[in-house]
Amino acid sequence: MAIRQLSPETVNRIAAGEVVERPASVVKELVENAIDAGATQIEIVIAAGGLSLIRVTDDGSGMTPEDLALAVERHATSKLDEEDLFDIRCLGFRGEALPSIGSIARLEIKSRPRDANQGAVVVVTRGAKAPLAPAAVNRGTVVEVRDLFSATPARLKFLKSERAEAMAVTDIVRRLAMAHPDIGFTLQTGEKKPAIFARGDRSSAAWLERIGAIMGREFMDDALEVSGAGNGASAPMRVFGFAGLPTLHRQDSTQQFLFVNGRPVKDKLLIGAVRAAYGDLIPRGRSPLLSLFLDVAPSDVDVNVHPAKAEVRFRDSGRVRALMVRALSDALATAGYRASAQGGVLTVESFAAGVLPNSAVPPPSYSGSPGTSDYQWMAPSRAPDLSERAFSGFSERAQTPFAVLNTPSADARTSTEPAASETLDKPLGAVRAQVHENYIVAQTRDGLVIVDQHAAHERLVYEKLKASLASGGVARQGLLIPAIIELDDDDADSLVARSDELAELGLVIESFGGGAVAVREVPALLGETDVEGLVKDLAAELRSDGTARALKDRLDSVASRMACHGSVRSGRRLTVEEMNALLRQMEATPYSGQCNHGRPTYVALKLTDIERLFGRR
Repeated sequence: MAIRQLSPETVNRIAAGEVVERPASVVKELVENAIDAGATQIEIVIAAGGLSLIRVTDDGSGMTPEDLALAVERHATSKLDEEDLFDIRCLGFRGEALPSIGSIARLEIKSRPRDANQGAVVVVTRGAKAPLAPAAVNRGTVVEVRDLFSATPARLKFLKSERAEAMAVTDIVRRLAMAHPDIGFTLQTGEKKPAIFARGDRSSAAWLERIGAIMGREFMDDALEVSGAGNGASAPMRVFGFAGLPTLHRQDSTQQFLFVNGRPVKDKLLIGAVRAAYGDLIPRGRSPLLSLFLDVAPSDVDVNVHPAKAEVRFRDSGRVRALMVRALSDALATAGYRASAQGGVLTVESFAAGVLPNSAVPPPSYSGSPGTSDYQWMAPSRAPDLSERAFSGFSERAQTPFAVLNTPSADARTSTEPAASETLDKPLGAVRAQVHENYIVAQTRDGLVIVDQHAAHERLVYEKLKASLASGGVARQGLLIPAIIELDDDDADSLVARSDELAELGLVIESFGGGAVAVREVPALLGETDVEGLVKDLAAELRSDGTARALKDRLDSVASRMACHGSVRSGRRLTVEEMNALLRQMEATPYSGQCNHGRPTYVALKLTDIERLFGRR
């Protein structure tokens, strides 16, 4: 078959296949253009999931008629310096989005510069461009896209439901709004109430307010501020944002928001850095909640490696990863004993819902006098009304049947003396009792704390073991006969190049000819271990992301098991002094809010919530 030149219309439709995957892709391109134009207010309206209508209105700099005519031509842009293709400081830069959208839909653009008295409009219908015309429009730009994919109807079969497409649009707008708190956003997807993100500034408080509006109040209550700086490949770089406490986690990673130079990305390197920083602080298979922003020099990151610009490539990925891990680890260490406030909230909610659930049967009544033979239970004789069906919890009405139990049968208190005032002011309070030989009940100035003694002590022992390993080094155990491990030449060279780093972790290796290494010593803490499997795991990690975590992870895993077996066991009765000492150690130990397996070590209940359970508020 002879080679032929494709028509401009066909070329645009092919380009549209790369740029416009779904309606959310169109919204992303148009909103990014509005941000690049210096807008302070952006309104997005969609109908039918964006298939029948997408309208983006901004108050940015606008375009002159001459620029407007060029804007719908291929590879026409004002954002790219032809002298340096890597100095990209805007979200958009290729000049492909508008002509690609115009080739598969009806595209109308109205724009008016801030210093002009009249605007202009251009219309492109399935690749056919109409002449420029004057238009009445406010300062800024209005882009309207109708009948998306009408020129390529086969693409419609690959789209999801209108509701799913609207949710994808919402996700895109939320991510862009999160990165730009100094811009106001309004999103109307056809729901009754539009999503409105009020304009703020770029202060830390305003940023957290915007993030909280998107991620929820629970994240704001448990957010830790993250901040770090370092040297990039050619210029300084910094990371900032907010990360949730380790006890606040989800089954999926939908609540992880990562940005590079204000651009939302899904980058494996950054996700791996997050996983490494949280490490053993969260359960396996769970994902933390966070919103992090990485600022690097434009020359140190390539944003043109993905058609949708969702992935990036760093010039020095090792420095980027190290900065992310260090900044996150420092923030998590400052949390100390803190655990998610949601634990107490969920506990109170479970009490409120479970103590006396609403049902069609009213509570029973009693006849006779307590303690006599005529004291009998009587079945309910009528169906309750709505007011009776509504009451629940520990309110006084709910407790009426238990009025005869107002005299304690024995003194079950662990501490009969009033707690010292200074102890009540401690974060975890003063011990008042131990129940079920595993749970410590402590009183604070404004509530109660329930501590899992085994989980808490397990974390304390684990942190001591890790500190000992870090300060004293890892004891080594020499092999009677060195283990010879055959590898690829590149893998062997990578391991030998990291031999000093591995030796600090107790693994002594050296080159053994081409494509092989000799292992002479291993960490004594590992005992009998699969040396070959360990070395090959290390080689695979070095090949994939340039790190050697497998050895450290194994050491941490052994330390975790030692801590589990060496900690206070469930079922052991402790003295008041021992329990108070445990609480004070928790307050002074980083990460003590969760055990080695990521579970919370304590739950805090506020007095106001407890009083609400009893109907006192």
